[in-house]
Amino acid sequence: MAIILGIDPGSRVTGYGLISQLGAKTDYVASGCIRMTTTDLPDRLQEVFQGITAVIERYMPQSVGIEQVFMARNADSALKLGQARGAAIVAAVSQGLPVSEYSARQVKQSVVGKGSADKTQVQHMVQHLLKLSRCPPADAADALAVALCHAHTQQSLIKIAGASSTRRRRIR
Repeated sequence: MAIILGIDPGSRVTGYGLISQLGAKTDYVASGCIRMTTTDLPDRLQEVFQGITAVIERYMPQSVGIEQVFMARNADSALKLGQARGAAIVAAVSQGLPVSEYSARQVKQSVVGKGSADKTQVQHMVQHLLKLSRCPPADAADALAVALCHAHTQQSLIKIAGASSTRRRRIR
């Protein structure tokens, strides 16, 4: 069984979600949000780093999926988001974890089946796929969606690797 950490980075709120994966079966482990308590950017980045580090130390995931930065209308917001994302990546890498990156479109496609899905559709599908009694908060749901996307991608890669190794062993 592998534990996967999904991260939805933000400079004000960073969502995290953990799932366990055994073969094609995925189960909910935990989720939440790291809410920044300061307005000073360097301090917020430290809060992201420390928060993700604490989640990793508590749940001991084997891999991490993180959402890529999308180009926003406001360049300053995009830069801050990128810096928060960097703090989260450094927290994972400093713990020796492999990090995979996924676009928002990839995550939505993987979880909802439509790359243009809205936040409420993602929340409802995460609730359904993980059999949760209620919808998680938006940032936590997005992070769980990233973890599910990572699990689906890893499962697909395993199937592809198995198929190619089977083709190599043809009977003559």
